[in-house]
Amino acid sequence: QVQLVESGGGLVQPGGSLRLSCAASGSIFNYYVMGWYRQAPGKQRELVATITRGGNTNYADSVKGRFTISRDNTGKTVYLQMSSLQSEDTAVYICNLRNGRIVPVDYWGQGTQVTVSS
Repeated sequence: QVQLVESGGGLVQPGGSLRLSCAASGSIFNYYVMGWYRQAPGKQRELVATITRGGNTNYADSVKGRFTISRDNTGKTVYLQMSSLQSEDTAVYICNLRNGRIVPVDYWGQGTQVTVSS
């Protein structure tokens, strides 16, 4: 099993910044990908950004240039630095760890609310 603990959500004004953190623990394989997804009310869950253990990153077009995903030296804590936040970024942000390469298993955090409002 893998546990994911998120922190850093909250209320921010349009144009502001926020940083999310996600710490992973448990039975993590040598190959894994960590990332952030988000789900707004009435909408499907969507990919925000991912980062491999090797540091390769991938972003949704809607956040490119505004959000940055990074990790610590252990590779098991990831951060999402969000800047130039817009009301459309309001959502529950959910940390994900995809464990393994051949038959990957997805693990999800509990989610953290990000609200962009004046």
